[in-house]
Amino acid sequence: MAAVKSKDTTPEMIVRRLVHGMGYRYRLHVQSLPGNPDLVFPRLRKVLFVSGCFWHRHGCGRCRIPAARRDYWINKLDRNAIRDKRVQRALRRQGWSVMVAWECQTQPAMLDQLQGRLLRFLRRTT
Repeated sequence: MAAVKSKDTTPEMIVRRLVHGMGYRYRLHVQSLPGNPDLVFPRLRKVLFVSGCFWHRHGCGRCRIPAARRDYWINKLDRNAIRDKRVQRALRRQGWSVMVAWECQTQPAMLDQLQGRLLRFLRRTT
């Protein structure tokens, strides 16, 4: 698992290019915020997480539990999902709006929908 990247992943780079192309500027992986959000829009008080479907238990079908050491993986992935909810709750309490872009949404066939979601999220006033 040491080889698994947490920053600059392919889905994250796709989202970054989309957001930048829409004219929004952001900060990356702000460590002073809970969960080190992938993209932070300080002026808008919005944060964006780009989450892998497997690692964060998205219900899209890409999250198949490995057959080997099943208990370990279920436990680990459940802890990840619980941590995600806790981090999002902490950010909202601090006055941040939170959005999660999922890995499956960065597929070429889904990019128009993702761009629409991003635009609505970033334009919305809190």
